[in-house]
Amino acid sequence: MATRTGATNDGMKTLIVELLKKASTDKIPLWKRVASDLSKPTRQRRIVNLSRINRFTKENETIVVPGKVLGDGLLDHKVTVAAFSFSQNAIDKMTKVQAKAISINELMKEDIKGKKVKIIG
Repeated sequence: MATRTGATNDGMKTLIVELLKKASTDKIPLWKRVASDLSKPTRQRRIVNLSRINRFTKENETIVVPGKVLGDGLLDHKVTVAAFSFSQNAIDKMTKVQAKAISINELMKEDIKGKKVKIIG
């Protein structure tokens, strides 16, 4: 039986630690949930296409994808998407509709309380 290792990427490990600290100090459960999702093995981490984001979001919403955003499908409205990584195709398509693609770190630095943020995946 193989042992579960969790995140092996150093950037990912650092992000998880920062998320847990932020969740603890600011008492925002969103960050604890995102850290938990990022701690899963790569096979279980979330991969989301733009078509899914388009389907489940409204104009000017902020969402978090604890994993990677891929460029399949179309996005027809402005949203702010924070994710661990983005494909170049996803970034290009998001730029065309003036949607923002930011890292989870960048979203953490904004003073959000987690109330109007969705987790998609």
